[in-house]
Amino acid sequence: MAELGSVVEKVRSKNAGPFWLTIDVFCGNSDAFARVSALPTARVAALFGVDAAQMKRFDIAELNVVKFSVPRPVVQGTRADRDMHGAAWGFLLAEMQID
Repeated sequence: MAELGSVVEKVRSKNAGPFWLTIDVFCGNSDAFARVSALPTARVAALFGVDAAQMKRFDIAELNVVKFSVPRPVVQGTRADRDMHGAAWGFLLAEMQID
């Protein structure tokens, strides 16, 4: 087992509008892409505390990229928003243990 962030080139997160966040996993090669692609969507959804049915997932083999989009817990820019740019979410995924 290894941390996802040590297997791939880069994990980043960002806003995808005021209601969604996107976490991009740049795998760098087909072997890393295969490992990340094997990661169950439900496990990633549980990490972020969202229902797997609400999560959007895009596996883009041609680019060796996996993208996860999740609804923001609060609308961007509201008083309750603790991460205005959505930049901290990628670190959670980067620390996840994968096979």
